[in-house]
Amino acid sequence: MESVRQQIAAMRQSFFDEEILDKQFYQLERLEKKGNPNFVEEVLTIYFRESTALLQTIEQAMETEPIEPVKIDRMLYKLKGSSASIGANKVRNKITKTRQLVEGGKLEEAKAAFRELRNEHGNLMAKLELYFQQLCPVETASRPVPGEAVVDAGAGDDHRS
Repeated sequence: MESVRQQIAAMRQSFFDEEILDKQFYQLERLEKKGNPNFVEEVLTIYFRESTALLQTIEQAMETEPIEPVKIDRMLYKLKGSSASIGANKVRNKITKTRQLVEGGKLEEAKAAFRELRNEHGNLMAKLELYFQQLCPVETASRPVPGEAVVDAGAGDDHRS
């Protein structure tokens, strides 16, 4: 059981080391209480449901002629806010890149950046799904304590629009 706990702790730490997540995720974990031990998982479920739908809408808007950059930027801004609220650092950075290209009128490059964004979003979802699947069988008391073994969780913490 200790080996499993160490694996889970190492996986969690890798999210911060690889800058997949930032300190906002840590803050989200701190909100989890005994009365709602699945709070983070529930928040992430809502985030992924809504962000996946929004990504689909953005993709459709990017493929529709004529492209409406203001509309696309507004949707990307919404996605960036929800991604920042859960600490999805790499996703947020890809959104920033895509927004800059849209705003600059570089629509073909923006489409390529958007594909990178979708890939990063999918990677985040897969990694967190695996993390919570491994966390599930482990007793609640053995869950990593929020903030435990977090080294430089603020790395890449750039919340600029």
